[in-house]
Amino acid sequence: MPTVAIAPSILSADFGRLAEEIQAVEEAGADLIHIDVMDGHFVPNITIGPLVVKAVKKVAKTPLDVHLMIANPSQYIDVFADAGADWITVHVESGPHPHRLAGQIRGRGCRPGVVLNPATPLSTLDYLLDEVDLVMLMSVNPGFGGQKFIESSLRKIAALRQTARERGLQLDIEVDGGVAATSIAAIAAAGANIFVAGSAVYGSSDYRATIASLRQRAEAAIWQEGI
Repeated sequence: MPTVAIAPSILSADFGRLAEEIQAVEEAGADLIHIDVMDGHFVPNITIGPLVVKAVKKVAKTPLDVHLMIANPSQYIDVFADAGADWITVHVESGPHPHRLAGQIRGRGCRPGVVLNPATPLSTLDYLLDEVDLVMLMSVNPGFGGQKFIESSLRKIAALRQTARERGLQLDIEVDGGVAATSIAAIAAAGANIFVAGSAVYGSSDYRATIASLRQRAEAAIWQEGI
């Protein structure tokens, strides 16, 4: 069975208390800290850059899962690696050479992953799956937190997990967008094992109870499906 991991996204955290917010979700059981980097070009929003990643690295004890939603990501792999990223995921839509990007990320000692937007077909991964450790599937259109989960993503997750099985790949499938108590079981049953939860965690009054509930629902669904 793939290992379930809950990755709270700091996009939904209180940035006036960011260090406390990170420590709070770690103490509550978070497995990763998810950092959404947006440049206002690749997606219609501007969030944070390497200076924030560097600051987060000083307080975080869990790995930093850095999701680059930016144009020309090849120019910034080294910058974010130097800032303290442990995982770096890049969009296949962001440039013509995702294979090269995966090698660049791995060469910096980071865990490489690729990301697909909701309308991007899995066929774009045909010659990439052997080069990455994880695939992140966007289940909302990237750019803003708090969006509703796109139900058709479930078919895409299931198809990717089936492909990984057929090819004998120990692939982590991460899902970002609309992950909540009401959706996580179906997402896990489809084949995902890493769950980015922003507002579901940071919008709750009890981080520990929320993370525990998300984990329990995901693990129960994965066990039931025998993934």
